[in-house]
Amino acid sequence: MCGIVGAAARRDIIPVLLEGLRRLEYRGYDSCGVAALHHGALARVRSVARVADLAGQVASQALAAETGIAHTRWATHGAPLTHNAHPLFSRGEIALVHNGIIENFEELRDELKARGYAFESQTDTEVIAHLVHSLYAGDLFDAVRRAAKRLSGAYAIAVMSEREPHVVVGARAGSPLVVGVGDGEMFLASDALALAGTTERIACLEEGDVAEIRLDGYRVLDQADRPVKREARIVKAGSSAVELGPYRHFMQKEIFEQPQAVADTLEGVESVAPALFGEGAAAALQRVKSVLLLACGTSYYAGLTAKCWIESLARLPVQVEIASEYRYRDSVPDPDALVVVVSQSGETADTLAALRHARTLGQPNTLAICNVATSAMMRETQLAFLTHAGVEIGVASTKAFTTQLVALFLLAMTLAKLRGRLSVDEEQQHLRRLRHLPKALGAALALETQVMAWSERFAAKEHALFLGRGLHYPIALEGALKLKEISYIHAEAYPAGELKHGPLALVTSEMPVVTVAPNDALLEKLKSNMQEVRARGGELYVLTDAETRIAGSEGINVIRLPEHYGLLSPILHVVPLQLLAYHTALARGTDVDKPRNLAKSVTVE
Repeated sequence: MCGIVGAAARRDIIPVLLEGLRRLEYRGYDSCGVAALHHGALARVRSVARVADLAGQVASQALAAETGIAHTRWATHGAPLTHNAHPLFSRGEIALVHNGIIENFEELRDELKARGYAFESQTDTEVIAHLVHSLYAGDLFDAVRRAAKRLSGAYAIAVMSEREPHVVVGARAGSPLVVGVGDGEMFLASDALALAGTTERIACLEEGDVAEIRLDGYRVLDQADRPVKREARIVKAGSSAVELGPYRHFMQKEIFEQPQAVADTLEGVESVAPALFGEGAAAALQRVKSVLLLACGTSYYAGLTAKCWIESLARLPVQVEIASEYRYRDSVPDPDALVVVVSQSGETADTLAALRHARTLGQPNTLAICNVATSAMMRETQLAFLTHAGVEIGVASTKAFTTQLVALFLLAMTLAKLRGRLSVDEEQQHLRRLRHLPKALGAALALETQVMAWSERFAAKEHALFLGRGLHYPIALEGALKLKEISYIHAEAYPAGELKHGPLALVTSEMPVVTVAPNDALLEKLKSNMQEVRARGGELYVLTDAETRIAGSEGINVIRLPEHYGLLSPILHVVPLQLLAYHTALARGTDVDKPRNLAKSVTVE
């Protein structure tokens, strides 16, 4: 979603701002812009194209400055048009960029209009710029602090004034913002990755913080207006992660990075122990009587898979909730539940709000499974497990999903072991399979050529159906999501046994039916469902294992994974589905890494 970069230095910081925006392109955006103090006056360049176009405009105008802010915008209020693009100005004196949504913007807009402020955009953001201006009396930090107290909703902002060179002020509530510490220069950003190659010294701002950066340092007030220290720590943002190397797209690169991502996530895991999830985990996990999993999108499907694992291994009841729905209904809280939040970014607004809601309901036992060590989610939970997928640039999640599954399987094993339901032999068997996963994933990736042949046929279709049973129903859901996300083919997923309860009416020769069919206890049932499809003239595309006796024939296309992987089978079977979505999108000519209307890090509701 939207990205922010700001800087105060004694050098031209325009290249730093533009490079920061390039590093944030993966979040998804439809306009971008930069504002800077150029020869003592505010100057601005905005574009509704890519950052490369913005850079071209900046170069043609010879814009150079020592203080500036920049932004990539994903449209919410107001269409993606130049006059809605950030930075937004107030009377040519205040420049502001904003991530998030201001819920009381109409009330504020009416108030500011009555005071003579003219609005040039359809955004909620412009009210913040005018509000800061209305409160400004020579101290930008104080004006932003006072303005923030009037805002309802989610925001991260960076603000500069024509009257205060080498000063940028930021504030955050519900949307991430960090301070970057350089040598005689300071930075603000919505993501530490934006500052990779510029500084690794990062201070994370907390909920309600207001921060000012100057050449000689930074200061922070918390939401109670108390001065606080937010220590800068070394954060390795991994600048090489934004380089494609030999791959055509980041999604393709990240699919093929999965063996290494899983190996990195498992590094140091010698045995199943509560300590994997943080200090005090043994006592916290021992008293758990149920599990509540909260997540969105792909992470929600990881949660559905984990439900099967935890209930099977640990014999604990598990509830999986879509985070955006959970806090808007009357639920029955269990004070002894382990509340697990799953997110790639750790800043997903709906999941963070669900976490906070769960705590207000009297559920204090919380665990985050996340890919970003500095995220709000990792800081707000009692326990945490950091996956090591590395930076994921493609909007459609791949390696973050498989590493989440690894973390959730470790959790299932840990809960089972604490309850005496995991024998030493079973633990060692599962650990051996986990350690073998990178090699098994490599074998699944070797199926790419066969998947490409399928994708040529899928590219001409407009609808697809995905089927799975048991552990593999969530994988069918994930396969359908990947296909629709990047190829724009309408795809649905069902438990295969539900075919005859409605979806079978859709089956024709023009609707490919993808079936996840591992060699497990439900295989024979699944074969019957496949026959239902063939009897209606449907075309089957079957992902199975070497041991199954499913033969390819007219109307039945088969790809075999080299081995059946038991409870961990979903981690392998999702790989061909990722490849199918990727190569189908490639054949259809869509923007694979930046699919329309979507953003990578969803930091607004």
